[in-house]
Amino acid sequence: MVQKVWIPFFVLSLLVCGSASAADAVKMNLNAIYPATNFHSQGAEEFAKRVKEYTGGTVEIAVHPGGALGFKGPELLKTVKDGTVPMSDILMGVVQGSEKVFGISSLPRMVTSYEEAYKLYESCKDLYDKAAAKWNQKILYVSPWPPSGLFTNKEIQTALDIKNLKTRTYDKNGADFLANLGGSPVSLPWGEVYAALRTGMIDSVLTSAVSGRDAKLWEVLKYFKKIDYAYPLNMVVINLDYWKALKADQKAAMEKAAKEVQDLQWKKSAVDNNESLKTLAENGMVISDTNAALGAELDRAADTIIKEFLADAGADVAAVVEGFRKKK
Repeated sequence: MVQKVWIPFFVLSLLVCGSASAADAVKMNLNAIYPATNFHSQGAEEFAKRVKEYTGGTVEIAVHPGGALGFKGPELLKTVKDGTVPMSDILMGVVQGSEKVFGISSLPRMVTSYEEAYKLYESCKDLYDKAAAKWNQKILYVSPWPPSGLFTNKEIQTALDIKNLKTRTYDKNGADFLANLGGSPVSLPWGEVYAALRTGMIDSVLTSAVSGRDAKLWEVLKYFKKIDYAYPLNMVVINLDYWKALKADQKAAMEKAAKEVQDLQWKKSAVDNNESLKTLAENGMVISDTNAALGAELDRAADTIIKEFLADAGADVAAVVEGFRKKK
């Protein structure tokens, strides 16, 4: 039997008509799931700008922030795989149901600094690239969210204070972690979080200071505990059919832009985190660090979640994660 292969119209046109020129630029949409003001979307815009410059205008990328193209969640790997959208940013942990390895960066308490987060990324890079290729896509660059903490209406001093909290989480790892501590995790689209806090559907949020600032969570919550839950990675990917249809010099230019933007985004994440913490404090939010006793309690809960994650993640994933933890 001859297997039918679906080829996006853009790719087919390049094969038939030849490579694009400045007068006939290759144009691709990039699905960006965060608002235009978010630093991930801003990074995507900067990437598009540099790609156009470095390719002499022969590749143009239109960034669509805020999920304007209608693709936001766990389906994103398949959306890019099928060429429904040629490019997208994706929060890795959201698609771990499709590819387990993408859940590594949001495992609880694996890292507690940007330096450690980058070392973990370097350890996992080959795994990430292999997983992306399996889904017919290439990772162009990755950037970290600032560390996730807990926004609450009561001060978190011990793990017992997390018990029975109705907390909005952003992926399965976070939900499992909080449930292990006696909490009641709730899965909600980010756009519904503020209203859910107002109505009492939830009473807390696991997210970064940046997201807390953007959502003005000080209007509905009082405390932010820096628990260094995780530094989750966001990745910008491109469908491999589109990638392979580009000329060699266009690919080189895109990779140059991607490397530069990745470096910028790691720095920007840290800067945004510090600025956001300052804004939260200026608006009356009480911010506190995690002491050694609470940290030990969180680590015990995290260890259970990590072991459960690795139980069916495959030997290659387990080797990398366990190797990283031993070095740490």
